[in-house]
Amino acid sequence: MVRLVLMFAVVVIEYVYGILRLPPLPMEEGCYLVSPEVNILRLEGEAVILSFSMFERVLKKRKIAPPTATFLITKDNGTEGVAFQGEGRVQQRNKQLWILPAQASDSGKYICTYRNETYCVTGSITLQVYKSTSVDMEKMIHPYQAMVGESLSVSCPSLSDFNNTDRLVEWHKDSPPQLGRAGSFLQSRGRLIIPAVTRSHAGVYTCKLRALISGQQYKVSRTIKLDVEGLDPVTSTTTTTITTITTPTITTPTSVPDLSMMANPGLISSSSGTIHTPVIRPPVIVSPLNGTIFESVHGSGVELVCKVFTECQMTESTLVTWLVNDQSVESSYMDRRALQGGKRVTRVSEGCQIELRLVIVAITEQDVKTELKCVTQNQGGRQEVVTQLQLEDSTFTWLVVAVVAVSCFLAVVSAFLYVLFKPKKKRDYFLARQNSTF
Repeated sequence: MVRLVLMFAVVVIEYVYGILRLPPLPMEEGCYLVSPEVNILRLEGEAVILSFSMFERVLKKRKIAPPTATFLITKDNGTEGVAFQGEGRVQQRNKQLWILPAQASDSGKYICTYRNETYCVTGSITLQVYKSTSVDMEKMIHPYQAMVGESLSVSCPSLSDFNNTDRLVEWHKDSPPQLGRAGSFLQSRGRLIIPAVTRSHAGVYTCKLRALISGQQYKVSRTIKLDVEGLDPVTSTTTTTITTITTPTITTPTSVPDLSMMANPGLISSSSGTIHTPVIRPPVIVSPLNGTIFESVHGSGVELVCKVFTECQMTESTLVTWLVNDQSVESSYMDRRALQGGKRVTRVSEGCQIELRLVIVAITEQDVKTELKCVTQNQGGRQEVVTQLQLEDSTFTWLVVAVVAVSCFLAVVSAFLYVLFKPKKKRDYFLARQNSTF
């Protein structure tokens, strides 16, 4: 019995530990495989730096980074990889691959391998280099959405690998608007600044960087397409002046009106009044709070709800949406794992509440530190809150479940020992006579 109880406890602990630990990585040709990085699209003639950020996060999360291992980046040519030296147009620098500058022939799949005598982990990234005349260059455009009246500040995307170069970034609008204040924009520390967005600001913007590498300048550019939603208001408040002209009725004894008096402007009185259009109050995000972090176990789903308070007559014209790293859910890397529901409007005290749900089917390590924004705006103004995803630390959970399992095991053992060593009660008995006769 004791042996059965011990076996049961071991099975429970192993089962709990198997659930809480990270799922094993797939293996191919003796190496563990990490999920591929996001594909990189770049322009020919520009400097390109390939970083395996997700691969490094997996190594750090699983604590599989032995100091004696080597980090090697190769290009997959179908049969065997081609390694790169520390010099030349394509060179490996620490854990990055620098291509100075990129050519169309550099397109392909690159493999990073972390290996020592007993352990091997590999990851991959796909690079596509387009010529300036390619029709596929539209795939390189980063979409960005804004609302009329929004104060916009946009940084040049994907420049984190080029250090200390913000002051060299310049912005250009490919299709400049008409001259005037509505079409103007500013630049500050490498950021595109638009104090108040109007419909005329919509278009394609290009940020250009002059990167100085080893004493030589290289070109780097990114393209952003700005879509503007909403209508340009004429004024924030409208003042209407109404003038009413009153003509007095004059009666003479002969009942004939004196036309001279009617023609005299001094006898005409006027009154004026001012009508103010009510000011529309901006929507307010009630939940979640700015800076909220949603935690979940690796591989599990999570549901985020954005609740917005606004006036009931403004619910139809109030925009509520979720953004993933400043991109729409459909155009982000979460497209296949995240689903944005429809707006749900309910009446509350002194107004109405709009709810918009974002359902993420399964959270992975790639989603850690992903910036999720709930954005709402109408003619009265705009508000946004920023949240993040984070994987739960399974260590504490495992300890709690292990303590519960051990407690159950001890309770079973105690009950078994109590039954085994329970004192027996004395019974009254008598000997029956044998060979009795009646």
